[in-house]
Amino acid sequence: ATEVSPHPMSQAACRPVHLRCEYFENPLGLDDPRPRMSWWLDANHRRGARQTAFQLLVSSEPGGKPDCWDTGKVLADTSTHVAYAGKPLRSRQRVWWRGRVWDERDRATESTERAWWEMGLLERSDWKAQWISGTLTGGRWTSIPAPCLRRTFFVGARIARARLYATALGVYEARLNGERVGDLQLTPGWTDYNRRVPYQCFDITPLVVVGDNTIGAILGDGWFCGHIAWRGRQLYGDRPKFLAQIALDYLDGRTEVIGTDTTWKFAYGPMLASDLLMGESYDARLEFPGWDKPGFDDRGWQSTRPNHANAILLEAMRAPPVRALHEFKAQLLPAASGRNSRVIRRYDFGQNMVGRVRLRLKGPSGATVTLRHAEMIEADGRLHFANLRTARATDHYTLRGETAGEVFEPRFTFHGFRYLEIEIHGPDVEIEDPVGVVLHSDLPLTGEFSCSDPLINQLQRNILWSQRGNFVAVPTDCPQRDERLGWT
Repeated sequence: ATEVSPHPMSQAACRPVHLRCEYFENPLGLDDPRPRMSWWLDANHRRGARQTAFQLLVSSEPGGKPDCWDTGKVLADTSTHVAYAGKPLRSRQRVWWRGRVWDERDRATESTERAWWEMGLLERSDWKAQWISGTLTGGRWTSIPAPCLRRTFFVGARIARARLYATALGVYEARLNGERVGDLQLTPGWTDYNRRVPYQCFDITPLVVVGDNTIGAILGDGWFCGHIAWRGRQLYGDRPKFLAQIALDYLDGRTEVIGTDTTWKFAYGPMLASDLLMGESYDARLEFPGWDKPGFDDRGWQSTRPNHANAILLEAMRAPPVRALHEFKAQLLPAASGRNSRVIRRYDFGQNMVGRVRLRLKGPSGATVTLRHAEMIEADGRLHFANLRTARATDHYTLRGETAGEVFEPRFTFHGFRYLEIEIHGPDVEIEDPVGVVLHSDLPLTGEFSCSDPLINQLQRNILWSQRGNFVAVPTDCPQRDERLGWT
């Protein structure tokens, strides 16, 4: 027989790829002093390939010498959860790391990736901020408008980097100089607020300018003081609260910290109510144009109130964040009905999902649209709401009357639905087909399944969408009714 030479790639040694630290790719704001590193092995599908040793090199500078940690050659096939054991790490320090592995023939190959991680705030004393809030509290069954908070600060020179560390008792959206900070949704998620709350770290370097800057935040009830079951509001606290600080590192080596305190101001704005179960009500006529930019006149705003939550442990976020990850276009169902000045339209998104609706519309100031969400439809075409029990799952939007049109997409609620009913209150309101925006924890798919039986394939698809719908910050038992509880 003639000997056939193997493919050249089959002779390649194993190569470390997919470098991760604490399960994240290049994470910002870790607070574990011994973060764990992991990697995959790429051997081009070579039969029998395996790792027999590894070496990790951690540097204080990109591409620099391993002055933080050099494991040396470690005889082990370990490729997950290798805990850092080098020089003690400081708050806000960034380090760079790479890996080298040896295969079953003792051939060494280094990763082509250069990964990094950045530490967060390791000590409570690193926080130079205090919890702040508005004044209204609402009650067991009555909500309050969402407070908008703001502060302007001056940057006198060019900066090397800027970070925002933020969290809330409730949920928040941070804004800087008119731009949304990051793409995370419903931060900081759900936790036992009696014990701890996670904080998020954002790289805001591109948003900071020399001169005046304005940091803002919108607060929602979320899981902290909104409905999380059928027993009313305020199961943890009476109002949403905010904690944040900006760290500016100047090119000349100085560091400046701007934290939340009573110099911040607040006002109650167009979001009249926001509740995870009940829905969101928004009156665009009450907006403050430019409130999150420098130069806005906030003389009519109030000073924020200090709040004490020192017993709550602040921890860096460890779970994958919630993001808007999919979109579905709606199909208009056969004509519903019209009653007096009200017009009702019903839509089918073709997929039972969890999230919210983005709506483009145009009409006169003061006209209102009501959005109701449901998973099923009755034989007569009406939406089925009985399974929601006390959860209203209803959003309201009142138009400000922009001639170019307006866009409504709720911030601080989510619904489980396939069908949407829109009721229009007022004349001459034009609506484009709505878009369904799917929210869930940003969990990557690790496998897929298909077979020759379409019914089994559909069952697998149902399982996947059930997971997506119930993985919103924490795993829950259902995403639509008044019992969205984490029974795990």
